[in-house]
Amino acid sequence: MAKRILIALTSHDQIGTTGKRTGAYLPEIAHPFEVFTKAGYNVDFASVKGGQVPLDGIDRKDAAQVQFLDDSPLARRVHDSAPSRGVDASRYDAILFAGGHGTMWDFPDDAGFQKVAAAIYEKGGVVAAVCHGPAALVNLKLSNGKYLVDGKEVSAFTDAEERAAKLDAIVPFLLESKLVSRGAKHQGAPLWQEKVVVSERLVTGQNPASARGVADAIVRVLESSAS
Repeated sequence: MAKRILIALTSHDQIGTTGKRTGAYLPEIAHPFEVFTKAGYNVDFASVKGGQVPLDGIDRKDAAQVQFLDDSPLARRVHDSAPSRGVDASRYDAILFAGGHGTMWDFPDDAGFQKVAAAIYEKGGVVAAVCHGPAALVNLKLSNGKYLVDGKEVSAFTDAEERAAKLDAIVPFLLESKLVSRGAKHQGAPLWQEKVVVSERLVTGQNPASARGVADAIVRVLESSAS
């Protein structure tokens, strides 16, 4: 049976009180989707609230994004996303938390995604996140009461990148620092450079440039566990 992966998305569309719109970062959806489907996997979409997902980072010079956006049935699936609270974790071999600044507001305390991710991990599946997607991991605990990231190596949007984006004083917290406070061992690359880290069955990436590499790593981990 083909493996099934859940791409988890933010429902938040505002950057604090700046009036600037945000959402789920499309490159971090489209590139992993391409990798997963080429590997023969099934992919579903869920978001914090369910329904239409706000999108950010759209670039029609990017072939993967164009293919994603122009596939009308696929686009409808994203905008008819399942609510996190209604996801059946038993159906999935992996969950990927895509980024976008919106995740910083609604991922950390979303009980639905926390429950799903913990269940997938504890049944031997993969939990993954890219860029700001690791915001979903900062409060995620396993059944033993420990943070999933405690003692594991991770990568995420760095404090330096947040300062470079001039949003360090606007986001609710600095993601790299918050993960370290939860016991994670953060590994970072220079600004905007690709960085993918695999720690047991936790796969994380630093920024949009890391999205395809994160997806490739998920496939490798799933294939190695199946062999």
